[in-house]
Amino acid sequence: MTAEFAMMLPAVAVLLALGAVGAQLGATQVMLTDATADAARLAARGEPHAAQDRLSGAVPGASLEIQHRGGLVCVATRVRAGASGLGSLVELTATGCALDDSRPPDG
Repeated sequence: MTAEFAMMLPAVAVLLALGAVGAQLGATQVMLTDATADAARLAARGEPHAAQDRLSGAVPGASLEIQHRGGLVCVATRVRAGASGLGSLVELTATGCALDDSRPPDG
């Protein structure tokens, strides 16, 4: 019985570690998506620096790109999931759009 337990322990430890990494990736993706939506709204109001500050405060190391698409302002973000370990192999991305309030209406 002790030998079987000793052989199973490393496998259980690996599964627990993978579960923890998966939970971290999921939480980071949720924070990135939420911050991206906020950044899109801020950029649409004509506050691109506030958009960058919101993103940096929520997800350190994340970068953003602001694009104007017709009457929308879209923000694309990306971040490496972790500094080391398995998370560093994964790049998370999110996109959020908001109506462009910084431009005068047409017509």
